[in-house]
Amino acid sequence: MSEIRYTQDHEWVRVVSEDIVEVGITDFAQEQLGDIVFIELPEVDLSVDASDEIAVIESVKAAAELRSPVSGTVIEINEELEDQPELVNENPTEDGWFCKLELSSPEEFDDLLNEDEYSEYVASLE
Repeated sequence: MSEIRYTQDHEWVRVVSEDIVEVGITDFAQEQLGDIVFIELPEVDLSVDASDEIAVIESVKAAAELRSPVSGTVIEINEELEDQPELVNENPTEDGWFCKLELSSPEEFDDLLNEDEYSEYVASLE
């Protein structure tokens, strides 16, 4: 398993341990949204399927949904985002993670885009 994978909806998934991943939005996504002012995080113990909405992101430009790239159960949320949503703008793939999931279908991770594939996809949008 590679360390980090991406979706065409600009979410990322990073392996934390064997069946645990962190989920967030990419730098491209936060740039498109602009200054993020509010994030509604999922509830711990929420079971989600891939593509289910797990968070709401509000920025000065728009509101957006974070959809889960993989199926699993929310085991932790990044509570710092409730008071400091700007962390997503400052460092979306480190301090700006949204939640951790325990995978229910680890094979879904392998179906996501690797870093090169995602970079090519983003370049095709410009």
